[in-house]
Amino acid sequence: MDNQSILTIEQRKKIVMTGVESVDGFSDARILLTVGGSRVTIEGSKLKVLAFSQGSGNFAASGEVRSVRYGGAKGKLQALFK
Repeated sequence: MDNQSILTIEQRKKIVMTGVESVDGFSDARILLTVGGSRVTIEGSKLKVLAFSQGSGNFAASGEVRSVRYGGAKGKLQALFK
């Protein structure tokens, strides 16, 4: 299985990601995903899951994206936005 994932954020209002294995939880403030066996946390406000296809791994959401974090203590990518 290809563990490649592409993340695109458009004007902090729309997020599109490939390679998503599952949507593990969501609220208007946080979306939890599994990508390549690792946890990805999207935080913001007014977040909505627009689409997810487990077969293709394509995911889309809208809202005000404030941060995207990968994994735990190792390999963490935090605070993409101020």
